[in-house]
Amino acid sequence: MANNRFLSGLVLAGALALGMWSRTDAARPKDEMLELYGQFVDAVEKVEANYVRPIERKELLEAALNGMLQNLDPHSNFINTTGWKSFRRQIEGSFGGVGIQVGTDNVGRLKVIAPLVGSPAYEAGIMPDDVIMEIDGQSTEGMSLDRSTELMQGQPGTTVKVKVRHRDGETEDLNVNRAIIELPTVLGDHRNADDSWDYMLDKDAKIGYVRITSFAQKTAQELRAALESLKKQGMKGLVLDLRNNPGGLLPAAVEISNMFVPEGKIVSTKGRNTVERVFEAEKSKVVTDVPMVVLVNGSSASASEIVSAALQDHNRAAVVGTRSFGKGSVQNIIEMEDGQGVLKLTVATYWRPSGKNIHRFKNARQSDEWGVSPNEGLEVKLTDKELVDWIVGRRDLDLNVFGKRKATSDAGAKLDAETREKAAASAAKFVDKQRDKAIETVKQRIANPPAPKVNANT
Repeated sequence: MANNRFLSGLVLAGALALGMWSRTDAARPKDEMLELYGQFVDAVEKVEANYVRPIERKELLEAALNGMLQNLDPHSNFINTTGWKSFRRQIEGSFGGVGIQVGTDNVGRLKVIAPLVGSPAYEAGIMPDDVIMEIDGQSTEGMSLDRSTELMQGQPGTTVKVKVRHRDGETEDLNVNRAIIELPTVLGDHRNADDSWDYMLDKDAKIGYVRITSFAQKTAQELRAALESLKKQGMKGLVLDLRNNPGGLLPAAVEISNMFVPEGKIVSTKGRNTVERVFEAEKSKVVTDVPMVVLVNGSSASASEIVSAALQDHNRAAVVGTRSFGKGSVQNIIEMEDGQGVLKLTVATYWRPSGKNIHRFKNARQSDEWGVSPNEGLEVKLTDKELVDWIVGRRDLDLNVFGKRKATSDAGAKLDAETREKAAASAAKFVDKQRDKAIETVKQRIANPPAPKVNANT
């Protein structure tokens, strides 16, 4: 029978794989592996015979692979041939999206890490920590990160309907226009009359303020231009705001760290089966040495954690805010031998210059070592209401315009009078306790410059 041939072939494949396994990992007994393969084959046979509807074996096997990998962490998964073609288009060229990074919470629900400032998602009202309940009417329960990304991306100009649950428990249906996501990633606190960003936050104390919304190819170039402008204005201190920054490119994080750190280790990557990589600072690449403070919160992830950890470990900057997200993992693409798909597998994690871990592993506790925490005495927690007020106020301040400026994404249209009036009123009441603490702290560091740590590159 065809079923028997299939099962025999599966057992044979398992036996062949077992032979390879035995040569590479003698610690796993042969009889144990045979028993495990037997359980799997038995389960496949029973599903085929008894499930309520006929089901393709390929669907079963791909689901089994994905289940195995997603149990490891949210960033590892199996990509079949069709999915691989789509994934390659994403990483090789421009694509239409909504400008959002999604992760999972501790019970596996899709959760917004942060929308990019000025993106369609940002303008539509999606907030950090929103739980995504549905995408175009499709429930996200049990949905993988890659599947959610696939559903939200599409032809620029088209609309995707997203149901979200906000931190206060209220649900909202939002229509988000897809666009080519090519936005400035280095912003100030407010704009000049000509619509350019004003990076000098405190003109009397000469304290600069720069927000980095993500780490893209041009971020280092944009930041260098902002810093050079501030230096010409006599900058004496700097606040680097990485709150709600979901991360991005590792080279950008290393280059930006090196703008402030003159020597020593910036970050390293370590894995069980990968060669350790160490990224060192070069003195010639430093742009400024003024006293600094870095702002982070629970939506600061990945590359933003690399930068904040490097500056903190070298005592180059104090960290203010709340503990960061804890996303410090590296994924590799590993092709399957049959050419029918690839594994996107977590193979390494980022490590701070001090040798401490960044990544928050599955089932990690608050007492475990992960992420970047504020310096002693510099944690500034916000209540849920304060956080929502800050998010909404910050967005309205960004959209508050002089004259008839258009919204910053391709999907944005001119703000109408009612929206403009509402944004202006919200911006006028904007309160940022964490930023205010950062300004106070950088003034103290200007008055009493800290000594750099000489052992941060161990």
